[in-house]
Parts: sequence; C-alpha cells; structure tokens
Amino acid sequence: VVGQTKIMAIINQKGGVGKSTTAINLSAALGEMGKQVLLVDLDPQGNSSSGLGVEKSQVQNCIYDVLLNDVPVEEVIIPDVCEGLDLVPATINLAGAEVELVSEMARENRLKDAIGALRGKYDYIFIDCPPSLGLLTVNALVAADKLLIPIQCEFYALEGVTKLLDSMKRVKNMLNPSLDIFGIVLTMYDSRTNLANQVVNEVRSFFGDAV
Repeated sequence: VVGQTKIMAIINQKGGVGKSTTAINLSAALGEMGKQVLLVDLDPQGNSSSGLGVEKSQVQNCIYDVLLNDVPVEEVIIPDVCEGLDLVPATINLAGAEVELVSEMARENRLKDAIGALRGKYDYIFIDCPPSLGLLTVNALVAADKLLIPIQCEFYALEGVTKLLDSMKRVKNMLNPSLDIFGIVLTMYDSRTNLANQVVNEVRSFFGDAV
C-alpha cells in the first residue's frame, strides 16, 4: 500500500558533493525497506542512471523526451532497477534542454506536470538535480515538495548554499508556496580532521535540526 507520495529534490548547485551517490543509496535503501520509490535522473551527466547499471546508449527515451517531446513519463520509466526502485533515466540529450526550454510555454512547470500524475503510485519520488541553477533545477524546485541538500564537509561548504536558498525563496514566492527544506545531508565526512568538524558545527549552527 502506497502512502502519500513525497516528492524530494536532491539539490546543490556545487558539483561533486554527493548528490547522485545520495540519490542512489537513499532510493535503494528505501526500496529494500518495502517502499515504492522512483528516482528521476535530471542531470545530463546521467550518473544516477549509470550508477544503477543502466546502459545509457540502449535507452530509447529519457527525461529529455518527457520535458520537450511530450512523451508520457510512464513510457520512460525503467521498472525494478533494484528492489522497489524504478528509474526515469537521463542521457546526454538532456544537455540541450536548458537552451530548448527557454522558448517553451510554461517551461518551469514541465517536470511538475509530468510527475504529478505519478502521485499515489510511489511512496517517494526523488529528483537528482544537475550542478547548476538553470531551468532544469528550477523545474525540480517547482515539482518538489521538499529539498534534500547534500553539503560536502570541506572549506567552501556553505559558499553557494546561500544562492540556492535565494533561488528556493524566489520559487517558493512565485511558483511553489509549499516548498521547504526537508534536510541537510553532510557528505564525505572525515572525523579525523578539524576542518570536517568545524564544517559540521557551522552547518548545524546555520540549519539547526534540519541537519
């Protein structure tokens, strides 16, 4: 029995902070716990797709076709990539989507309209976002109920997060009033270094119980 669907964007415009790794592991773990999970790969690099063993050269349609060619999302889903987990894959075609979406009608709502129809079919829908604040990420912010923000335990950890929070506020005010932060995930933590522990303290003092 599927409960109320939670749609969560895994987001940080910095690259290499562990978004795809978080997306894959969290999705697979919840699937193993008996939840029905869909992972939407919205990153042109397609790391979540390849990380789950999908051969991208064999993929007929991907999330690009859903956003720009009006292909129903149900036709793009790869079922049961592991227990309880379905995948909407990404291919390199998605790299052109940022530019192509600019001239489209209701361009910020493309993803929301596509995956909105899947509410009630999954417990969780996770969106693995690209490392930028372009139109693909805006689509994720509009489609999501909550944000999960991976922050790497390194020197520039919080730099850039303020930009992301500004973008979140703008989308919340104009396009998605219910958008909020679900949690902050600290990644690549090494307890042996003073720096990592300083970053943890800094992030906790900024975000409090959300960490």
